Amino acid sequence: MARRFRGESQHKVDTKGRVSIPALFRRVLEAGDPDYTEGLNPNLVIVYGDHRRNYLECYTIEAIDEVDEQIAKLPRGSVERRMLERLFNGQSFPTSVDETGRLVLPAKLRQKIGLEKEAFFMATGDTFQIWNPETFEEVEMARTEAWLDDQPDDFDPLTLLSGVSGAGE
Repeated sequence: MARRFRGESQHKVDTKGRVSIPALFRRVLEAGDPDYTEGLNPNLVIVYGDHRRNYLECYTIEAIDEVDEQIAKLPRGSVERRMLERLFNGQSFPTSVDETGRLVLPAKLRQKIGLEKEAFFMATGDTFQIWNPETFEEVEMARTEAWLDDQPDDFDPLTLLSGVSGAGE
């Protein structure tokens, strides 16, 4: 099983759009890039998506290859395949980590999510997200808190995995 992204952190963004990637995230990017060797910079793909997406989703090469394989199984010419190709292939930015462990985010991507001086990194398993910190607090934290507030007081999130194939085996 591939390594997973874990944790969250906040980092400064300079005027050229450079932002440090958390060190643990860099290790996962290295492990998820089949072409990576010591001394090279790991590659990744940033999916920025449609107008409703207010964050950048960063995929290891292995993770985006899995998405591409699933899209390729859809019937050629189908609306679903064309839309997914547009969202994941067209509205994406292949890049690599620089020598100092940073990403250089183009102005178009920074403007899309309102990223200025700070970037918030959130691990999401086989991907990680980059958010404007204020947007994350206002949108995602509020969504998570509202969802948790709808659960019983003794709610244990692990109970959601009880019906998942392979869980608890």
